[in-house]
Amino acid sequence: MQQEMFQMVATTSHGLEEVLAEELKAIDAKKIVIHKRAVSFVGDTYMMYKANYTLRTALRILKPIASFRAKDEDALYRQIQKLDWTQLIGLTDTFAINTAVFSDIFTHSKYVALKSKDAIVDLFREKTGKRPNVKLFQPTIRIHIRVFNDQFDISLDSSCESLHKRGYRLENFKAPINEVLAAGMIKLSGWNMDSVFIDPMCGSGTILAEAALMAYQIPPQKYRDYFGFMNWKDFDESTWMDVKQEAHAHEKETFEHRLLGFDVAFQAIRMSQRNFERIGMLDKIELKRKDFERHTPPAVEKGIVVMNPPYGERIEADYEINAFYAMIGDQLKDAYTNYDVWMISSNKEALKCVGLRPSSKNTLFNGALECKFQCYKMYEGSLKAKNQGQIEVEEVE
Repeated sequence: MQQEMFQMVATTSHGLEEVLAEELKAIDAKKIVIHKRAVSFVGDTYMMYKANYTLRTALRILKPIASFRAKDEDALYRQIQKLDWTQLIGLTDTFAINTAVFSDIFTHSKYVALKSKDAIVDLFREKTGKRPNVKLFQPTIRIHIRVFNDQFDISLDSSCESLHKRGYRLENFKAPINEVLAAGMIKLSGWNMDSVFIDPMCGSGTILAEAALMAYQIPPQKYRDYFGFMNWKDFDESTWMDVKQEAHAHEKETFEHRLLGFDVAFQAIRMSQRNFERIGMLDKIELKRKDFERHTPPAVEKGIVVMNPPYGERIEADYEINAFYAMIGDQLKDAYTNYDVWMISSNKEALKCVGLRPSSKNTLFNGALECKFQCYKMYEGSLKAKNQGQIEVEEVE
């Protein structure tokens, strides 16, 4: 039986919109439109479940249910009450409201959530004499409200909890990068699973884990067992099982290239090992304690490095950060022939100290920190340079 088609919105981080649009295209979503930190698309229930389970750069999959304009809090209250929430929420359900507010009229996102909650609760009291309870963590129903000036877009959050919470990372080292950003960085790097992949400052292993999931074609949510749509009244378990079966059918047993992770800290390596061990991937990734300054990667015809060095902002560095970045540049020139090296950092001054001219730049956000994600192509150049065993790179004066 053919399912009804409807519009959805996949949210993401700044700078990953086009990557997410490509992912949606790959799973045959229709009418894909890129927005700021989001991509809208059309699909059926199967597509909604599949988007949640297989997209690597989506944070949430929203199902819009209403749009309206409201000039003040009373109008907001009345418009929310016009919706028949009793068809969506049961008395035994719990619910929470997330808001994203970009408005000069409504300036406090928490107040919008509170006023909307009051309208929903009062509607239930009037109709049934009872009310569902609010629960902030893993409610059965999560509502998303986006406000732009006086325009309100109301959606059900089919993910409930952010999709960066994959379920495999139970231990974190200092200043971890989130899974969606890590996956987006790998995709922006252009790695096609056709070469060695290295994270030389791996911390608790998030970038490596995302690379491994891609290499073995494992769905990013395989280790997660909770999605918001499971609590909806129209949840179709048979369709959900079909989505998972299709995704798992593409998994690979082997990968022909090496996945390598290094870190100077014993604690970081042990955390990575424990995280990978929990999901049965410890034997698929090579982990070693190595100081970057003394690390020599394998000689290759081509390879990819994706790294998240300290910024000197979110964690306290025991060294002078500019000198550390200068050391990174020296080591890249000395040892990383034929590698595309991608580095993310919010410290623009320190990035200049790498001493290499990036071939590509992207603006991404690691939490609240605006970062540059830059590529340094470490290629062998002229015959003279090759004969001298040098790497030809364009250095920054």
